[in-house]
Amino acid sequence: MNRKWWHDKVAYQIYPKSFYDTNGDGIGDLRGIISKLDYLKELGIDIIWISPIYQSPFVDQGYDISDYYKIAPEFGTMEDFDELLAEAKKRDMHILMDLVINHCSDKHEWFQKALADPEGDYADYFYFRKGKDGNPPGNYRSYFGGSCWEPVPGTDKYYFHAFAKEQPDLNWENPKMKQDIYDMINWWLEKGLAGFRIDAIINIKKNQDFPDLEPDGPDGLAGFHRAVERTEGVGELLEELKQNTFAKYDAFTVAEVFNMHEEELEEFIGEDGHFSTIFDFSAHCLSEGEHGWYDAPDIDFKEWKETVIQSQMKLQKVGFEANIIENHDEPRGVSRFLPEYARNAAGTKMLGTVSLLLRGIPFLYQGQEIGMQNCVWEKIEECDDISMRDQYQTAIDAGLTKEEAMKVCARFSRDNARTPMQWSGKAHAGFTKGTPWLKVNPNYTEINVEDQQEKEDSVLRYYQKLIALRKSEEWKETFTYGSFAPAYETQENIMAFYRTLAGSSPNVGEKVLVVANFGKEAVELPLEYPVRNVLLSNLPQNHADETLKLAGCGVMVLECGARKE
Repeated sequence: MNRKWWHDKVAYQIYPKSFYDTNGDGIGDLRGIISKLDYLKELGIDIIWISPIYQSPFVDQGYDISDYYKIAPEFGTMEDFDELLAEAKKRDMHILMDLVINHCSDKHEWFQKALADPEGDYADYFYFRKGKDGNPPGNYRSYFGGSCWEPVPGTDKYYFHAFAKEQPDLNWENPKMKQDIYDMINWWLEKGLAGFRIDAIINIKKNQDFPDLEPDGPDGLAGFHRAVERTEGVGELLEELKQNTFAKYDAFTVAEVFNMHEEELEEFIGEDGHFSTIFDFSAHCLSEGEHGWYDAPDIDFKEWKETVIQSQMKLQKVGFEANIIENHDEPRGVSRFLPEYARNAAGTKMLGTVSLLLRGIPFLYQGQEIGMQNCVWEKIEECDDISMRDQYQTAIDAGLTKEEAMKVCARFSRDNARTPMQWSGKAHAGFTKGTPWLKVNPNYTEINVEDQQEKEDSVLRYYQKLIALRKSEEWKETFTYGSFAPAYETQENIMAFYRTLAGSSPNVGEKVLVVANFGKEAVELPLEYPVRNVLLSNLPQNHADETLKLAGCGVMVLECGARKE
């Protein structure tokens, strides 16, 4: 494998609106990010991905971009951004921006020109289609609910939107539109950006006929994701995108990809793939409901374990994926992947250890390093998430009471990850001197950065040690390029794996064992290899000798020698 500059890096996602507010308006800003760079450096972060900060009406929290070349005034100025780039470079850190190019905002100049002249050139930047017998051109349901087709005022045409109606999809069959996008991307890379996280990118390829599909809901519509699964040829568009932009700058790209055909994995992230990496969402898909959030199952540990192992075994033959337990679109990992008895400091450290030491690029999300958890939502009016409101209504329509709908949907609300970062136990968690744009999780007095910086056994201090171990000169090669092999697979409640550098064999060489007890009770495991050293442990009572004694919610990282004869 050709080595890349980003292979051994640890990344951190910032949701700027909720990270740190310096001007008291209740919204996080770029100066807030600048002021926390040393905090992130001490944590061990190399790459910072910043969710959208472009000019936007914020219908979908900035994923509806009205001007790709401007910074939203809520976050600051272009001068602030340039200062952020410069300050990050001083610390040998790399900045990624979100790249949202499947769609733009309906306030974007291109779309406004398209509406003004539905027969003109800019209408072809989008998908304008005539209706059928007074109805929309097709029966696709958008990701946010309702038809994908919205009437073009004063005409018999409709425009297509896979997400909200304020987010019209861009037509990637239009060469002029593509060139405008390429120019914009290269403009940012020329500024010194290290790369992009690329939003919903597999959606850019459409069957231009938009054929109807069999309805899959009482609304008579079919989920657009099903059309994506049937569409061929997206790879050609992605390769063209890469060659015209990212490849010229050795940029790091991490793509959000759902509904990809499995046989395309190497094409996406292989040696010369379209992207540097893609997120591994396989575990997150385990809690998808058949009809929505209201009937989504809890995570089953055995199924989760098997899913993670299968993903790792498949991927190591192809390339690197990006490993996450949470992001801005998902609930908090501690609240999702851990049983209630494990939603404490020990369990949080255990989950983090497993995630960060898998093969792949680790991505942390803001607050993960202190163990932030899902918020308690009392009523729908507290929520800002467009998906939460849609799913809440879906649950009501399915016959749930308001209380029942609120309870089940709150588990998956994207607002869980968007509550303000908990910097201290002071008012508003130290996030702002004003009124926060979204409620602060009430547990900020128990879970916050300031307290954890003062406690050597805190989750934050543990994450610092964990990242330092992964990046240490002694173990960086093993954790970056080492193979993954499951261990103790039949042992109930145990998630364990070896990381071994190429060239080692079952009988020769050194390897690292990562072993976690997701159960409540202590377990004793026979050791397959002699333990040379305990590299990391989250609980003092964990012990490795002839056998491995592991407390409930305990995790250990062990340096192992050759197999015992």
